[in-house]
Amino acid sequence: MPAARTVLLTGAAGGLGTLMRGLLPEYGYELRLLDMVPVEGAPDAVTADLGDPADLGALREAVRGADAVLHLAGISQEASFDRILRANIQGVHHLYEAAREEGVRRIVFASSNHAVGFTPRPREGDPLVPVATPRRPDTFYGLSKCFGEDLAQLYWDRHGLETVSVRIGSCVPEPTDPRMLSTWLSPADAARLFHAALTAEGVGHTVVYGSSANTRVWWDLSSARALGYEPRDDAERYAEKVVAERGDLDDANPDHARLGGHFCTNPTMWPH
Repeated sequence: MPAARTVLLTGAAGGLGTLMRGLLPEYGYELRLLDMVPVEGAPDAVTADLGDPADLGALREAVRGADAVLHLAGISQEASFDRILRANIQGVHHLYEAAREEGVRRIVFASSNHAVGFTPRPREGDPLVPVATPRRPDTFYGLSKCFGEDLAQLYWDRHGLETVSVRIGSCVPEPTDPRMLSTWLSPADAARLFHAALTAEGVGHTVVYGSSANTRVWWDLSSARALGYEPRDDAERYAEKVVAERGDLDDANPDHARLGGHFCTNPTMWPH
């Protein structure tokens, strides 16, 4: 697939979307922005709620003519099932239908490590967790990401619409707790990974883990590297500070037992 140039970025006002608005244009992309709230500094951004059938016309118009979609919109923490259903399940279905109808050939879907959150975290000497590990969502949020991956597979098999589903770890400027020393995806590496996902040839439906080249990484990045992703950052440079402030992972702590961390025991609730 030739490098996509016009990319619809959903969730453009969110944390990750804001980071990508600053980083992806360096790769030559013209970003078309969409969010359910106004995007600061972007008066031409489309305001639409992907889960609302009344906004389907605006969504179709936003998708029309785009080379690809980077789908970052949705609830990114736990919420009631009804709220997850509207934002993360109905919303992603509406997006895929609009993309299919408008002839868009590729979507990069922000999945999450929480799709496999109840998977035991590897200890020292254990093999890395493969992409093919059975999905074990830790929340309704994680469950919605399993749905998104399955929807992506269906649209590839039935309609030839390609997707790279990125099981994002912790994409923040720097890691702030011991779990993030394994799951951190630096903003710069996120842009590198999304660029690879937008431009790699023949992806069909490919699932990858999204993290930097962390010394303490838990999951296998080989499918991401096969797209051309070359992570450059490592959370280890923050390890001394993080461990001094927050301690290290503790095998006796239930919050540290599984990939999803505290989402398996006391998930952070969506505040909006």
